[in-house]
Amino acid sequence: MPDAPRPDTVATALAAPETAQPYAELGMRDDEYARVREILGRRPTAAELAIYSVMWSEHCSYKSSKVHLRQFGEKAPESDALLVGMGENAGVVDVGDGMAVTFKIESHNHPSYVEPHQGAATGVGGIVRDILTMGARPVAVMDALRFGPADAADTARVLPGVVSGISFYGNCLGLPNIGGELGFGAGYAGNPLVNALCVGVLKHEDIKLAQAPGPGNHVVLFGATTGPDGIGGASVLASATFDDESHAKRPSVQVGDPFMEKLLIECSLELFREDLVVGIQDLGAAGVSCATTELAAGGTGGMRIRLDQVPLRDSRLTPEEILMSESQERMMAIVAPERLDAFLAVCAKWDILASVIGEVTDVTPEERDRGGRLVMTWHGETIVDMPPRTASDEGPVYQRPIARPADQDALIGDDPARLERPKSDDALRSQVLQVLGAPGIADPEWVTQQYDRYVMGNTVLAVPHDSGMVRISDGGDRGVALSTDGNGRYTRLDPYTGTQLGYAEAYRNVAATGARPLAVTNCLNFGSPEDPAVMWQFAESTRGLADACQSLGTPVTGGNVSFYNQTGTTAINPTPVVGVLGVIDDVHDRLTSGFSAADDGAKVFLLGATADELGGSAWAEVVHGHLGGLPPRVDLPAEAALAEVLIDAAGYGTAAAAHDLSDGGLAVALAESCVRGGTGCQIELSDGPLDPFTALFSESSARAVAAVRHGDEAAFVELCRRHGVPAKGIGTLGGDSLSVRYPGGGFDIPIAELRTAHGRALPEIFGHDGAA
Repeated sequence: MPDAPRPDTVATALAAPETAQPYAELGMRDDEYARVREILGRRPTAAELAIYSVMWSEHCSYKSSKVHLRQFGEKAPESDALLVGMGENAGVVDVGDGMAVTFKIESHNHPSYVEPHQGAATGVGGIVRDILTMGARPVAVMDALRFGPADAADTARVLPGVVSGISFYGNCLGLPNIGGELGFGAGYAGNPLVNALCVGVLKHEDIKLAQAPGPGNHVVLFGATTGPDGIGGASVLASATFDDESHAKRPSVQVGDPFMEKLLIECSLELFREDLVVGIQDLGAAGVSCATTELAAGGTGGMRIRLDQVPLRDSRLTPEEILMSESQERMMAIVAPERLDAFLAVCAKWDILASVIGEVTDVTPEERDRGGRLVMTWHGETIVDMPPRTASDEGPVYQRPIARPADQDALIGDDPARLERPKSDDALRSQVLQVLGAPGIADPEWVTQQYDRYVMGNTVLAVPHDSGMVRISDGGDRGVALSTDGNGRYTRLDPYTGTQLGYAEAYRNVAATGARPLAVTNCLNFGSPEDPAVMWQFAESTRGLADACQSLGTPVTGGNVSFYNQTGTTAINPTPVVGVLGVIDDVHDRLTSGFSAADDGAKVFLLGATADELGGSAWAEVVHGHLGGLPPRVDLPAEAALAEVLIDAAGYGTAAAAHDLSDGGLAVALAESCVRGGTGCQIELSDGPLDPFTALFSESSARAVAAVRHGDEAAFVELCRRHGVPAKGIGTLGGDSLSVRYPGGGFDIPIAELRTAHGRALPEIFGHDGAA
C-alpha cells in the first residue's frame, strides 16, 4: 500500500505521547480517556482508541446500568431448566428430552429512526446471529414496536419502513414471525422502539460459547466482507441523544443482506454438526473490536490478529474503520489447526468467504492478571497491544445520580376518577368501539400480513393470539410459547409496579395458551442515563422486574438496555419490554383466544378479581387523552394461581378458549375473542359493587376470560377453587353479536361492526393494500 498513510503504531504512540486524539468525538469522557492511558501506560494508538471507544460505549459496556442489572443474578430464582444464563450471547433453557431453546430480545431503536428499513432489517439479522452463535437453529422471530402518533407525518415515514425491513429480512431467511406488539404514543415521536426477538432450538450437547481456548488455534473470520457501512453504528447511535442532525448519521446504519445470512446460518450449523469450531462469536455492535476482545477475554486471554487479512469491500478503509465497522452477516470462529481444512471446505460448499486472520496465544501469569494480551498488526507493524479484558469486561461502571421526577407526585395525584364516564347505554357502547379501534389496540393485521407467520411449518399459534407458539421439532408434539409485553403508561406512573405489570401480562399470555412460563428476556428502553429522573425510573424498573421474576420463579436469561431514547430533552415513557418463554408438552392441547362457533353454548367465565383501576388505562388515554393516577395493583401470587388454572384447563381439555385481560379490560378482551373466533357471546354483568363501565374497562391484573365446554363447568369451577382463583360465570357463547346486559340496561354490537372498528384503523392511516 505505497500510497496509504502510515498507521499509528505502538512505536509511534511511545515516540509521540502527547499527540492530540479525537476521543471526545468518539464519545469518550476525559476521565475515560485518562484511564485508557493508565491501563496502557502510554497514549493509545488510533486503533486502540477505536476499540475502547466502541467497547466502552453505553450500548456495549452497560456502564450506567451494570449496577442495577446485577440484581437479576443476585435475585435469580432456582431453576433446573436454566442451562446458560446472563453473560453469553443468549440464554439457554432446557425443555426436556435432551432438547433446549435459546432466546433473546434486543433493540435497534436509533438506527431504525435514522434509516427505518435497514435499521429494522439489520436488527432482525443481528438477533438471529446471536441465537445462531449459541449453536442453535433459529426457528422464529418476534418484534415489539412503538411509534409516535399513528397519524403523525414522521410515523408515516418510519413505520412502513420498519415493517418492510422486518418483513424483508425475516421472510428472506424463511423464519416465521409469530407475534409481538404494536403501540403508539406521542412520546415515541422521533424515537421509535424497534425491539426484535429470536428463538432457536438445539440439543444440550450442541451449546456453543463465545470463547477462544487453545493457544495455536486459528481465528477465522467468515461471512460477508467488511465495508464502510455501519462504522460505529449501533454502538454510536445508541449511545447519544437524538437531535436535529440525526438524519446525517445515515452512514452509521448497517446494510443487511438476508440471503447471505441464510447461507451463513446453514454453513454455521454444518460447522457445528461436524464439530469444527471450539469458540464462536457473531459480529454485531462494535464489529471486529467486540468479537476479538470478547473471544480473547473468554479464553486464554491471548490473541494475535493480522488486521490486513480482513477481507474488505472497500480497500480504502483504515485499521480504525475496520475495527469499528458493523457490516452485517459476519462471524468469527476459533478453529483447531487440524480441523482448519475441513472448516474451510464447509465454507466453500456454502459459498461463504473465510479468512484466517490470526491465532490464539498463551499469556504469562502477569499478562493474565493484567487482563490478557491482544496484539493486532497492520502489514507487519503493531497497531494494538492491549489487555482485552479491560475493553470487554472491565469498562467504566457508573453510579449515576438518581432523583424521583419532580412531576411524579402531581402525575399520580391526577386520578382518572375525575374523568367523565359514559352516562348512557349508547355512550358506553360507543366507547367500547372507540377503544377497540384505537391504533394501539386495533387489529395489527396491516402489519402482520406482511410477515410470513407459517413458513417452516412448525407454527402452532401466531398473531393475533395471546402468545406465539412453535413446535420444537418436525413431527414432535412439544412446543414453546413466547410473548412480549410492556406498558409505558403504567411504567411512567410507577416504574416498579408498571414493569411488574408488563412482566405479569407476558407471563399470563404464555399461560393463556396452556404453556408453563420458564424464563425471561428483556429489552429495557429508557431516556438518557445522565438524567437523574430517568435513572430513578430505570432503578425502580429493574428492581421491580428482578423481584417479580424471583417471586414467580422465572430467571432472567439475558437481554438488552437501550438508553438515550429521547429527542432533545424529551424522553420516551420508560418502556421495559419483557419477553416470557414457556413450554407445552403437547401443542395439540393449546388454547386459542378466539370464541368458535364449534363451542356454541360454552360457558364464559371471568377469572380473577376486578377493582376500580383505571390509572394509565387505555380508556383514559383513548377517550380523554389522560395519563395519571396509579396503575393497577400487582398480585403476583394471584398471577401464579391463574396461570396454574389456565395450564391445567388446557391440559385437561376443559377450556375451549382463553384470553388474558389487559389493555381495554373485559370489553376489549370479549370483543377480540368474538372477532378472532367469529362467534358472539351473551354477557350478563350482575348487580354488585362495580358499575357496568368499571366492570368493562377496569384493567385490574391477574384476570382472564375462559370459554368452558358444556359439561365441564363443575370441573372447571373446582379447578379454580383448588387454586384459589375467583371464577364467575358471566355468559355463554353463541350468536353473531357481543351482547352485554346489566341491571337497568345493556347493548349489542354485531361481530361485523366489531370487526370493522377493530380492523380499519391502520389501513385507513397507512393504506389498505398493506404495502410498505
